[in-house]
Amino acid sequence: MAAALALPSVSAAPPADELQALGYAEALALARQQSPSLAAARAAADGQALKAEALQGLGRPSVGLGASVASYRVGASIDPGALLPAFGGLLGGLGLGAQLPHLASRLPATLDIEKRGARAGATLSAVWPLYTGGAIEAVQGLAAARQQEAEADWRAAGDELDTLLAERYFSAQLAAQAARLRAQAARAVAAHDHAAERMLQEGLIAKVERLQARSARQDAERQAAAAQSDAELAAVALARTLGADGAVRPSTPLFVLRQPIEPLAHFTALAQAQHPGLAKVAAKQAQARQLHAAEEALRRPQVVALAASQLRDRPNWAAGVALHWTLYSSVDRDQLAQSSLKAVEQAGQMDAQARRDIALLVERQWRAVENARQHFFAFDDALAAGDEVLRLRRAGLREGASTALELIDAETRQAQRHTERAQAAYQYTQALAGLLAACGQPQQLLHYLARADAVRLPAEAAAKPASVFAPARPEPSAKASTTP
Repeated sequence: MAAALALPSVSAAPPADELQALGYAEALALARQQSPSLAAARAAADGQALKAEALQGLGRPSVGLGASVASYRVGASIDPGALLPAFGGLLGGLGLGAQLPHLASRLPATLDIEKRGARAGATLSAVWPLYTGGAIEAVQGLAAARQQEAEADWRAAGDELDTLLAERYFSAQLAAQAARLRAQAARAVAAHDHAAERMLQEGLIAKVERLQARSARQDAERQAAAAQSDAELAAVALARTLGADGAVRPSTPLFVLRQPIEPLAHFTALAQAQHPGLAKVAAKQAQARQLHAAEEALRRPQVVALAASQLRDRPNWAAGVALHWTLYSSVDRDQLAQSSLKAVEQAGQMDAQARRDIALLVERQWRAVENARQHFFAFDDALAAGDEVLRLRRAGLREGASTALELIDAETRQAQRHTERAQAAYQYTQALAGLLAACGQPQQLLHYLARADAVRLPAEAAAKPASVFAPARPEPSAKASTTP
């Protein structure tokens, strides 16, 4: 009886069945919750929304209050002698002119005067723009367009995250399945190598065939170890994307739909309406139009209502209307207007080019989906033929008509076919994820995963290596298959 050889562990990673199983829907929610880049894009969008909301009252009155408190000191020095000539005529008219020298001698040389105190006051003022030529509306429209651009950036960041998750999630699934297939093939080759050793001891095969079987076993073990290392690396990449503390095991299998997906026109129309890149270009167009409107507003007059009043018992106040109209400017307004119109034209051309590029991307991905689907189902006949070859090789080895090396080669080739079939399923999944991302609907991959016509690859390889000395499966007889 042949015994399967257990392969040595290539790392300290826990077995796959001990890892946390995570479905694709759960992984999608976790990735969106843990992504710093998506949170940063959301914060930027919220900031632009708050700014746009703050500017909604830009055309309303603004009221301000001003207050002041001040201490003061006023000092002066007066020469009394300088005042005597002014009083000379007055004293002469009163008959006191002769006493003027006597009075002058009694006056001080200087007279110092000082005044100290404090004053407080408050003023209420208001400004109301009555007409700005469309400048306020242009500023508000520009803020709204920048908010739309930030929202488009946030959607694009989410779509990029979903696409990256689909790549790493199903890459981890493919790598894990390839590692299982390689390990299964290595166990089968080890079993055949052990059987070859027994056959050599019984004189049924030559020593060269025994050496060839041993070499094939070593090759299979190396390939299994490399596949296991690749699987662990893919699991680490998935865990980093999810922000998980430890490795996780993807539980949603690779899949391929039996029926073709919707026609190309369906996805093209969806992309033209939903792609976040087009929403960003539309926001750029809106910004260019608002900047042009702001340039045109400078040509028109601006009218502002003004009012101010002191806050006291008998206040002083003033109210009126101010008008400003630039009749001539050193800046060429016509050239500025043409420049802003060119920016509008540029945004329009960018939109046209983006729509062409997106349409081409959608068609490329749509064709890749169909090619991968056909490639996947093309393996059905090859796998059936490979299973038949394995049955014949095992029977031939028991009867001496085949060698152990031929059986090992058949086992290796069949494992390679299973691996390539899994790769075709992975290519289908990635092409479909890319197509949905080009349409701005990457989360719709969950809808296709749940379709009834989806062929899902098994998440675990349950097959065990067959012993070359096991009795052959009996062929169904005609009597047994006849309906009574």
